[in-house]
Amino acid sequence: MTLSIPSAHAATPDVSAARSRATAWWREPLLHFAILGAALFGIDHFMALRTDDPHLIVIPAEVDEQARQLFKGSRGREPNGEELAALRKTWLDNEVLYREGLALQLDKGDSAIRERVIFKALSTVDANTRLPDHDDKLLKEWFEAHRVKYDEPARYDFQEAVLAGDAAEATVRAFVAKLNSGTSGDAEAGLRVYKARPQPTLAQSFGPEFASLLERATPGQWQAMPTRDGWRAIRVEAVTPPRRVTFEDVHGPVLQDWTDATLAEQRSAAVQDLARKYTVRNGVAAQ
Repeated sequence: MTLSIPSAHAATPDVSAARSRATAWWREPLLHFAILGAALFGIDHFMALRTDDPHLIVIPAEVDEQARQLFKGSRGREPNGEELAALRKTWLDNEVLYREGLALQLDKGDSAIRERVIFKALSTVDANTRLPDHDDKLLKEWFEAHRVKYDEPARYDFQEAVLAGDAAEATVRAFVAKLNSGTSGDAEAGLRVYKARPQPTLAQSFGPEFASLLERATPGQWQAMPTRDGWRAIRVEAVTPPRRVTFEDVHGPVLQDWTDATLAEQRSAAVQDLARKYTVRNGVAAQ
């Protein structure tokens, strides 16, 4: 069947971004914590509430609220419990590094610039990190344990007939039936084209039900599908099957990723050791 739906709406960009990794941005290595913390909470505005006890850190309630607002502004949704806890830990790690930097008098010349003190303290931590001995056997084991980061996912080319006005389920299903019968949809819809969309991004962008239906859809047939934003008329054009890569294919990236992950674990452990000297409380400190 030849369709004559015009491209009344600008086609969406060809999205061929790499697959979403299991380690999302809120799980970045400790090396990035200072940057992330500054972006999330500002340099001075959300410093820990000071008390007479230098080893007591009180986390202001505003930290969680600011984290939620900035996360929602960036991601379009509220953070879940795990994500909020990771953001709070980022803030806490920064506060620990800041206090350790002050204790080491790393603030000399930078007393008003919090993030520089944090970076100086982190540099001190970094100086004590060392890569353990490694060979291809160890790297292959690490590669297999993290294979999802390297295998090529299935990719989908599909089109969306965009209805103007009512997009209720019944309306979209009726429109899909019209399209599959060969009736022109010129007067009713524009066309959006999606190219090489990685399978892991489908549920994130459109919703899990949409992703499941798209995987089972018959290429060349229009189908009404529910998404996060309502019902849509979708036709799969082509599917590129997933591809398992070999260790040899990605030896360089695996070595770099293993190096980053190993050093990040050492940094995180070092900051946790430093944090043991502090007592951490949530809420507002007594005035």
